[in-house]
Amino acid sequence: IFAYELDGSQDHLIGDKTAITEQEAEIIRNEIEKINFDSLNYSDKRASEYPSFAEQFDLLYHGGYDSWKAAIQEVKDQYPKP
Repeated sequence: IFAYELDGSQDHLIGDKTAITEQEAEIIRNEIEKINFDSLNYSDKRASEYPSFAEQFDLLYHGGYDSWKAAIQEVKDQYPKP
């Protein structure tokens, strides 16, 4: 556990806790993120994976309706309704 200093540094450990490397901290953050994502329902998972509106409009303009539909269907297939 690190104390966040006003200058943004994280040099000082709080109490007698064990220091971990940045790589270990990243692994822990990724595991927490996965647990949080796995707890979402299918519609929230879809919403987080759909292309942004700007990307969707770009797909429509450059690739047409079928290109846009394929991109949306890919996400729907990845997270089907229960």
